[in-house]
Amino acid sequence: MTAKNDRPGRRSIGRLALAATLAAFVLTVAQPASAIESLNIALDQATILKLPERVATIVVGNPAIADVAVQAGGLAVVTGKGYGSTNIIVLDRAGAVLMEREVQVRGAGDNTVFVYRGVERESYSCMPTCERRITLGDSTTYFTATVGQTDTRNNQATGAAKPPGTK
Repeated sequence: MTAKNDRPGRRSIGRLALAATLAAFVLTVAQPASAIESLNIALDQATILKLPERVATIVVGNPAIADVAVQAGGLAVVTGKGYGSTNIIVLDRAGAVLMEREVQVRGAGDNTVFVYRGVERESYSCMPTCERRITLGDSTTYFTATVGQTDTRNNQATGAAKPPGTK
């Protein structure tokens, strides 16, 4: 009689194990339709994104946060322009969504040092020595002075590279 009572119990355990296995499979395979992959990019850095075939249009939710430059071979370069979150939507000619990605742009890495003087902030890139760098959130005076120096240096380098007699 004991053998008869054990069989239904074993069947119940077997059914429970099968149900648990199926539930785990459904949870891992079935993703919600709204699940969107995310790109995490550091400010002023870029990453490569493989585009699907038949791309006709790329929409960037907020171009102040991220920029997309399409390259040959079905690639796009996504660059972090400002802190925050935005999205990229890739469409075909009929307007169907081929891909959607969330883009998270975070602050600079470990080699950036911020110096605070009251509410004024300055940023330095310390790799291997500390040099001025401009970062969103720096004080206006520091930011403007650093941008001015950078522009002057770049203009001089561009001017020096031009052939004589050209403007």
